[in-house]
Amino acid sequence: MIIHKDCYKTILLIWTVCAPLAYCILRFIPWLFISYPLASVPVFFMGFSLFFFRVPARTVVPGEKVVTSVADGRVVVLEKVYEPEYIKGECMQVSVYMDFFNVHVNFWPIDGEVTYYKYHPGLYKLAFLPKASELNEHSSIGMRTPYGDVFFKQLAGTFARRIVSYAFPGCNEKKGEQCGIIKFGSRIDMYLPLDADIRVSIGDYVKACESVIAELK
Repeated sequence: MIIHKDCYKTILLIWTVCAPLAYCILRFIPWLFISYPLASVPVFFMGFSLFFFRVPARTVVPGEKVVTSVADGRVVVLEKVYEPEYIKGECMQVSVYMDFFNVHVNFWPIDGEVTYYKYHPGLYKLAFLPKASELNEHSSIGMRTPYGDVFFKQLAGTFARRIVSYAFPGCNEKKGEQCGIIKFGSRIDMYLPLDADIRVSIGDYVKACESVIAELK
């Protein structure tokens, strides 16, 4: 199992707190029917931290026009919107919400040149709420392709207090390579051209690299 390189410190912090706690419970509580269940809680969090920050092996869906999901999760928004920051016009928004059990590594959705990046400080409202896209802390990334621009946001949630992005304007990126990670529950908003052939519906569960969000014209 591969652990994301930007999560080593977070895992170390979790283990530094949980390992001594489990030891103290087992050492100082003599009743096994009490100490074992109590000690299993910090041990669980130690194991879960490794599971949570893993980097999965994925098979990328081929196709220059095919836009794959940036993240694992469930589609919670699918609508036509006006996007004022990068596209500056009407487009299709597809939002994917990640819960605690989803992989939180993010992947480039299509081959293209990064033409825009901006970090926005903000609030930490529940990521699945509609206003989270505007109010929450997030990173905005724009990509130019021969078939139209693709824009997406990495949104923080109530518990996600750190967004890591590898976007640098001027760089050419490949679909399926890592573009960052959002720690703990969070959301990805994708903005696609109006004429894109959307391949998902509200409530669909999608996987990064392997689920087709849309095909550009």
